[in-house]
Amino acid sequence: MAHNRKGNAMSHLDIIRAWKDEGSRLSLSDAERAQLPDNPAGLIELTDAQLGAVAGGRSTVSELLSLDDQMRGPTVCINC
Repeated sequence: MAHNRKGNAMSHLDIIRAWKDEGSRLSLSDAERAQLPDNPAGLIELTDAQLGAVAGGRSTVSELLSLDDQMRGPTVCINC
C-alpha cells in the first residue's frame, strides 16, 4: 500500500487521482511515487507509424478527406 508523507496509507481516491492527474502525481515525493501501485490500465506505447495512422477515430487522412467531400456535397457556382 502506498503511504503519504505523514506515513499514512494513501486512500484509494488519492491513488486514483495520482494515476489520472499529472499535477497530483507530480506533487508527490519521489518516495510516494515509487510506492504507487501500477495503473491497471497499463502503459501503452505507440510507434511513430501507429501514431501516424491515427486520425480522430478514422484510420487514415484520406478517409477523412473523403468524408469531408461527402459532407460538402456538389459545388454549385451561382455566378459562373
